[in-house]
Amino acid sequence: MDIKRILLYLLSGFFFIAGINHFVYPDFYLPLIPEYLGYPEIINYSSGMAEVLLSIGLLFAYTRKVSAYLIIVLLIIFIPSHAYFITIGSCVPDGLCVPSWVAWVRLIIIHPLFMVWAWYVRGL
Repeated sequence: MDIKRILLYLLSGFFFIAGINHFVYPDFYLPLIPEYLGYPEIINYSSGMAEVLLSIGLLFAYTRKVSAYLIIVLLIIFIPSHAYFITIGSCVPDGLCVPSWVAWVRLIIIHPLFMVWAWYVRGL
């Protein structure tokens, strides 16, 4: 198995687990959704469903490219949530708290790396 296929399966697995977590641990995600967006439960479950479906779509050649592109779009859509987390001090009461630099690294390094990763495996 070549490295590109391994990366494909890792990306798919990551998004599948992340998507399932939206349903298993909604209380983790709900405070990370900016209040101005409204309907946090719908956003949370929709995000989770999208992540699960797109992760599965990555596994099939005929849906891989579209799934990869939509993962990139989804990651772009998630940017306001990451920015919101930074503006509230990178800490949710009784929830996720990280140093501000970790939140910034997630937004400006890790998030774009996931986009590049999806782009890389799209044509496999």
